[in-house]
Amino acid sequence: MTSPSRWTFITNHGLVLSYISHNSTSTAREIAQYIGVTERTTHKIISDLEQAGYITRRRRGRRNVYSVDPNLPLRHHTKKDVIVSELLEALTSRDLHEIMETSSNDSSA
Repeated sequence: MTSPSRWTFITNHGLVLSYISHNSTSTAREIAQYIGVTERTTHKIISDLEQAGYITRRRRGRRNVYSVDPNLPLRHHTKKDVIVSELLEALTSRDLHEIMETSSNDSSA
């Protein structure tokens, strides 16, 4: 008997994006531990998201502070009519505007 394959509906990129939208000052290590991937994989995903414009990163002391652009469309050609904020809202029980407001207040402190 073969064990069922482990798959999820949301990719690691989507999970990292969602995590960052809630925790804008988290380290790659914290993100990796929460998502369940390696720190190296997390750095690659952050780089991918940053290069595509989905997140921006700036330094605050020794830490990075991330912000998410909620107005970009999803990347898949069949989902270009869905914007990031809609995905993030679907992945959380909190209102995205409340989350983004909290994140922007954290990053301006």
